Amino acid sequence: MGAVKDQGTTPTERQFQHGVKHLHETGLKRLPTKYILPIQDRPRSEPTEPSLKLPVIDLEQLRGPSRREAVASIANACERYGFFQVVNHGVTRGVAEGMVDAGRRFFGMPFEERAKYMSADMFAPVRCGTSFNQRKDNVFSWRDFLKLTCEPMPEVLAHWPASPADLRKVAATYAEETRDLFLVLMGAILEGLHGSNTEESKKMKTEEGDDVDDDDYEDILEKFKNGSQLMVVNCFPPCPEPDLTLGMPPHSDYGFLTLLLQDEVEGLQIQFQENWVTVEPIENGFVVNVGDHLEIFSNGKYKSVLHRVIVNSERSRMSVASLHSLPGKCMVRPSPKLINKTNPRRYKDTNFGSFLKYVSSREPKKKNFLETQKVTLENIEENP
Repeated sequence: MGAVKDQGTTPTERQFQHGVKHLHETGLKRLPTKYILPIQDRPRSEPTEPSLKLPVIDLEQLRGPSRREAVASIANACERYGFFQVVNHGVTRGVAEGMVDAGRRFFGMPFEERAKYMSADMFAPVRCGTSFNQRKDNVFSWRDFLKLTCEPMPEVLAHWPASPADLRKVAATYAEETRDLFLVLMGAILEGLHGSNTEESKKMKTEEGDDVDDDDYEDILEKFKNGSQLMVVNCFPPCPEPDLTLGMPPHSDYGFLTLLLQDEVEGLQIQFQENWVTVEPIENGFVVNVGDHLEIFSNGKYKSVLHRVIVNSERSRMSVASLHSLPGKCMVRPSPKLINKTNPRRYKDTNFGSFLKYVSSREPKKKNFLETQKVTLENIEENP
């Protein structure tokens, strides 16, 4: 396949489907029209973007006498920012670094090797692709990704890429350790939302007198142990004209929490007080963000926040996002403990299948899916 050497040589639609790593490797000098955003959607052209120092939570505090303060800090971060960072999180440093390195080596393989896993099927358990939804996106994003479904692990592991040779082992260990971290965080978040008295939670009744079994503290944590987990390894190669495009468009995440591991190259931006601000990476830390399902479960107390990724012309950027929620067939609904006459139910029941069906049928934009799950004012009395 011939190299794209200058503006006069336009990449074919097939090359677009091959991904931006492939385009970068051809020596692309100008950004193809397919990747150029409308002016109002482009990142600012200023040389530096404002940065934001998110709350940094030391999770070691959850294991000692300062647990109450740490739980309160997490609750405050969820409510104020929808994002926070964690250190002393329990994910082995070597495992985290190994995961980023394995992802970098995967995208460093010849295109023919990566192509074995390329698919536009949103339901595929293992999928290498480009942009956000390459079947529906009107403008492509400057990103390639490898998505790995992580459960049930004994069944999916054999479908994961066999190259690099250590990818399966490294990614499986990383998936296990990030799942453990997710459970620690959700325990603290549930404690912040419901209070630490789990016996009271077990006895709680709704106004109709039904037991609140589905939202019992221990019961839902048990469901999370066997919950859904999707890992997304993101590759953002150098971009010839980064001011014209994005690595990922503004969006929220579907699950309860996303645990993001990123390298030292800045790129993640969140919407805060109506501005796009860059999140500064911290060494050996994870960025944690509230997903749509946690917004629903908290009945709107915690909001999933729009975020996006900017790219640059000099350095490649790698990140690994681990998205966690309840098992795919479980319905996600507002916690009855958070619903009363002054705070009526604000969201419908939903599940992961509904989300996949939605995003596979159209170009996903911002928080459009979550908007479809909101209970309208006229229906609130029918959905107490």
